Amino acid sequence: MSENKELRKKLLPLIEKNSRIGIDELAVMLSEQEIDVANELKALEEEGIICGYHTMIDWSKTSIEEVSALIEVRVTPQRGLGFDSIAERIYKYPEVQSVYLMSGGFDLMVIIEGKTLQQVAGFVSDKLSTMDSILSTATCFILKKYKDHGTILTKKYEDTREMVSP
Repeated sequence: MSENKELRKKLLPLIEKNSRIGIDELAVMLSEQEIDVANELKALEEEGIICGYHTMIDWSKTSIEEVSALIEVRVTPQRGLGFDSIAERIYKYPEVQSVYLMSGGFDLMVIIEGKTLQQVAGFVSDKLSTMDSILSTATCFILKKYKDHGTILTKKYEDTREMVSP
């Protein structure tokens, strides 16, 4: 397996920002040969460093209904397994987009998506809250996204008119 640390250090931030950049363009940007960039990308995928490629969509600009919620979850860790076992049970649900182990007042942050507020609330009450190790949940619905994964979703209006003075 390849591990060109300097190439990785420059390559990973570029593709994290825009996974659609072609190998040819990456090679030019990095002053590397295309074959070296392609081989490094393949190695990063095989090693599980690159875990997937995603498209970010601003659902509020579509006619498709989408509701997202952040759920704070307090759990009792299982002996010998810690939080991993309960986190795995949670992330296997298709509604669940992300699960994070957190420090602070709760243990896990779960991000879910559904078609309606009722669907999301139903998931929390019927599936999540009923799990053995879960002590409590708190659900916060996302009302508007301003920035997501480093991308600003709301553009400020800029007045492009020329100023006329009397």
